[in-house]
Amino acid sequence: MTLKILVVSFYYSPDLSAGSFRTTALVKALLAQLPEDAHVEVITTLPNRYSSFTDEAPETEVLPQLTIRRIKLPAHQSGMMDQARAFVTYARQVISLARQGDYQLVFSTSSRLMTAALSAYVARIKRLPLYLDIRDIFVDTIKDILPGKSALLLKPFFSLVERWTITRANKVNLVSRGFESYFVDRYPRQRYSFFTNGIDEEFINAYQSTTKREKTPEEPVVVLYAGNMGEGQGLHAIIPELAKRLEGRAQFRLIGDGGRKNLLQSRLVDIGCVNVELLPPVKRDKLLYEYQQADILFLHLNDYPAFKKVLPSKLFEYTAMGKPVWAGVSGYAAEFVNTEIDNSAVFHPCDVDEAVQVFTKLKLIHYTRTGFIEKFARENIVHSMAKDVLSIVPG
Repeated sequence: MTLKILVVSFYYSPDLSAGSFRTTALVKALLAQLPEDAHVEVITTLPNRYSSFTDEAPETEVLPQLTIRRIKLPAHQSGMMDQARAFVTYARQVISLARQGDYQLVFSTSSRLMTAALSAYVARIKRLPLYLDIRDIFVDTIKDILPGKSALLLKPFFSLVERWTITRANKVNLVSRGFESYFVDRYPRQRYSFFTNGIDEEFINAYQSTTKREKTPEEPVVVLYAGNMGEGQGLHAIIPELAKRLEGRAQFRLIGDGGRKNLLQSRLVDIGCVNVELLPPVKRDKLLYEYQQADILFLHLNDYPAFKKVLPSKLFEYTAMGKPVWAGVSGYAAEFVNTEIDNSAVFHPCDVDEAVQVFTKLKLIHYTRTGFIEKFARENIVHSMAKDVLSIVPG
């Protein structure tokens, strides 16, 4: 029987997201290890991560050993209702397409619980083994990202969905060791792996070609943030006051989009910040150039208990660039930065005073992090992860 694997991922290349980069790399690793007559089918969406960024991609792409089906979603912003409607459209199409296919394994990567639940449903109706790659704990974060009454009403429902989903998987990979206690306590009979995010080859190559930016002593340092601008990142809660405190010393360039970008922009206006630039999302080649031109790379997560367990994928590409890393994180992410990343400075999320204090500890030099790059090269991680995925194939 020809081996055929179904991959369910809401994001896939050329979309801009951690899920897209991770799934694309894993599919490549799977294809490298599969026999010639095997096939991988990816059911994903047309690029939709940000309403302000679009990139052309065919709805159906047929390659040797690989078929990619991209579902067109209704126009949406970053609101919960918009995202729910978009997901319902995706789920209906996934179920319809999956019913027609003949597979031996389902793989899914999910930062949002419902993508994992959808995959569990498909695996159940097709009576197939399921490998889940979990990149966030939705039930744990819902109390922080939703208003109090909504969270109280929805959390019991999503807790049931999580239990139904996790217990139906044959194996679960957790992208952060910080997730371990949460899942092992609740689902001790499940089998777990721990394959983190990693550094893509483009960033390794960019690191090798990066040179120190020439600047005068009087010139402000360029602080770059690139990524989502939502409630989880909490930029609106830190950047306005922080940038104001560092006027004349730092110029902030913020690249991306998200549900709190407008709030961030209005607070910058209210406080009179003149040293912050808000820029739209860009493709990777342009992003690499921005990284190379920056003096310091900035990361921040909002001050919510759930975020003490996560390990942001952005840390890996930041670190690979050899630039100072300035991170407002706590819990597992703070431990990771302090342990693994040389020339980094950690401050408690949303703490402007501490952020200013540790800012002065950063050395404005291009730092060699060869050991980190070797340890967390995406190619090595997904190679091992692909073997783990294929280990649950029947027979």
